[in-house]
Amino acid sequence: MVFRDLIRKKQALSENECIRILTEEKRGVLAVLGDGGYPYAMPMNHWYDPEDGHIYFHGGKHGHKIDALQACDKVSFCVYDGGTHENGQWYLDIRSVIVFGRMRAVTDKDRAMDICRALSHKFTADETYIENEVKDSGPGTLVLELIPEHMTGKLVHER
Repeated sequence: MVFRDLIRKKQALSENECIRILTEEKRGVLAVLGDGGYPYAMPMNHWYDPEDGHIYFHGGKHGHKIDALQACDKVSFCVYDGGTHENGQWYLDIRSVIVFGRMRAVTDKDRAMDICRALSHKFTADETYIENEVKDSGPGTLVLELIPEHMTGKLVHER
């Protein structure tokens, strides 16, 4: 497997910084190989599991994304932070992470619902809400697991 190295190595983020961004940020953009060989990218909520280093998603059981994954399980997932202004300047410094890997469905229903709960905790601590969502929406939810093969992170200066 060949993955490209960053050209601007001085802007590279450490693995720990990449994991911090994956853990703290709520959303990213998942890209798959879509119809006719066109990239298909969509914003997705995610949960990074520190135990296995995998990234998890939830969504519907049918649609363009699922069709694309059945044809090709290779994906990329990009997450970036909100950026910071350096010394009051107009431009932002933005940290981004791109993960390349393979995607598969989580088939263990109990594990899938535990992942849904963990993902929900990124947005709310309301246990009643979370349990109602798992009960009501759980049966129609597909949980996907991104198994990373390569990860890079970079600090971008917008100026």
